[in-house]
Amino acid sequence: MAKENRVLTIDIGSDCLKMAEFVYPPEGGIKLEKFAFLEYDEEYKDRELAEQFTHAYRKLLDGNEFLARKVRVAISGQSAFSRLSKLPPLGGDVQHIEQIIEYEAKQTVPYAMEEVVWDYQLIIHKDEAEKADGETVETASPTEEMEALFVAVKDDFVTELSEIIQDSDKEIVSIETAPIAFFNAAKANLPDDGHCDLLLNIGGRCSSLLFSDKGRIFTRTIPIAGASITQQISKEFDISLADAEELKCRHGFVALGGAYEEPESEVAAVISKIARNVMTRLHGEINRSINVWRSQYKGNRPTRLFLGGGSSLMAYTPRFFNEKLRIPVEYLNSFQIVTLGENINREELLDVAPMFSELTGMALREISAVPVEISLMPDVIKKHKALQKKKPYFYASAVSIILCLLVFYWVVSTKRDYDKGCVEKVLAEVEKTEKISAEVRSVAAKLAGSQGRYNKAIEMADKRSQWVTVLTELQNILPDKWWLTSLTASSEKQEKAQPVKRRTEDLASASMFDAGPARGRSAGPVKNVELRWLKLTGHSVVLGSDLLLDEVFKKRIEASKYFDSNIVFDSYEIIKGENNFITFEIQIKLKTPIKK
Repeated sequence: MAKENRVLTIDIGSDCLKMAEFVYPPEGGIKLEKFAFLEYDEEYKDRELAEQFTHAYRKLLDGNEFLARKVRVAISGQSAFSRLSKLPPLGGDVQHIEQIIEYEAKQTVPYAMEEVVWDYQLIIHKDEAEKADGETVETASPTEEMEALFVAVKDDFVTELSEIIQDSDKEIVSIETAPIAFFNAAKANLPDDGHCDLLLNIGGRCSSLLFSDKGRIFTRTIPIAGASITQQISKEFDISLADAEELKCRHGFVALGGAYEEPESEVAAVISKIARNVMTRLHGEINRSINVWRSQYKGNRPTRLFLGGGSSLMAYTPRFFNEKLRIPVEYLNSFQIVTLGENINREELLDVAPMFSELTGMALREISAVPVEISLMPDVIKKHKALQKKKPYFYASAVSIILCLLVFYWVVSTKRDYDKGCVEKVLAEVEKTEKISAEVRSVAAKLAGSQGRYNKAIEMADKRSQWVTVLTELQNILPDKWWLTSLTASSEKQEKAQPVKRRTEDLASASMFDAGPARGRSAGPVKNVELRWLKLTGHSVVLGSDLLLDEVFKKRIEASKYFDSNIVFDSYEIIKGENNFITFEIQIKLKTPIKK
């Protein structure tokens, strides 16, 4: 089942405060749940209205259990300024209508625009011709006219009242004037028969007069009401206003015109005449208002009068205005569209029903559109309401930010834990790798040592066969007619030897490796010397014209991979014997030196 909606309506009058709580059931309609009213205490009568309202408002809240949090407020027409202004013809162009209305408002409202809260209702109607007897005759082509109803109130005044209500933990939904709320209540309860109705709300210090004419509205606040009667009684009997008010409530009625039997009480007779005089003054203001309505605004003649307000309850008031205006007069029953709650005292409500029309008019705005929807919300309330509307978005944004932060923290925490796990794994792997690396370095060091020893062994092994290989190569490239008597190795090329003479038999018996120490050199061992040159000493048989170094030997030297082609040939004196031969010395350079 849907939850019932509630609203508290408050009518801030000049003499009393009226409050009513309405409930809107899920099945529809309006139900009056509670109502209360309170006249301002005598000690607050001379104080500011805001102070009077504060005292009465808190007193009613404490004495009644109003459950509604939403509040709609109506202020007295005496505290506001209202004017119906005709707008200049726009020729069908309504784009600049707001600029025109704002200009008209500046010309109409008697206060600086920055000091007031104001609003308007745009009214569009057709202009019609009217005969003297009240019958209307439509023109061939009625013209469409536009009017704007301006309502303005002092900003500081309405702001002060709003803050008092907000301090009680209530939410203000709308603020309007009591005459406008009275008009909306009348339009909702009266049939729309096309007549011009006159609405008169007689309050404590002022009376509100409204014309309802086919959707058009004209309102005027008249400073003649129940307080005027009270003041005259106080002056007449030389008593206080409180005593005068008590006498008015006890004996007051509007004296009838013509010949009638006066009451037995002389006090009642005097009070009734005072009341009639005040009502006569009020009637004069009503007549002037009707003339202005018909002459300046081309309105129709009123055909009915509906009364409301606390001072209209004075006896014979409807009969007085019926005699003066010669039109039907009755009280406005604003509760035709309202059902009453079970706890409502119907007899008590019947006595004060004309005072609660404004409250009903405000309650209508909660469920449907009303003819006049003027709102006088001050900027501070508008900003507060705008902030309240944005609060869900603020809360949603805050929750989103918190969720984002939580998600971010979770992601960062998860990533941190993941990275921490990865780091621990990497550190473990690094530790394992370091151990393996240490082992590898140890093995590499051992390998390097073994490799050094191996290379040294290989080198030694290579040296073992170096001389054998060189001598074998030398044996292969020597001509057959040569034989060596000595072979000497040195790091540098040796100086040329002096020629010697030997006998043939000595040459024949000389050993090939009988080299002996090199000339000019010490016979002691020398280490780490690279032997690059080989000095060959030997004999060769010379037959005829043979040369010592023939082409075959040179080619063998050049083709050898052990010997350089750079040959130093030293020939010696030929010693003749039985066979011709010569002694020679040859120095051959090794391509790859041999370390000693």
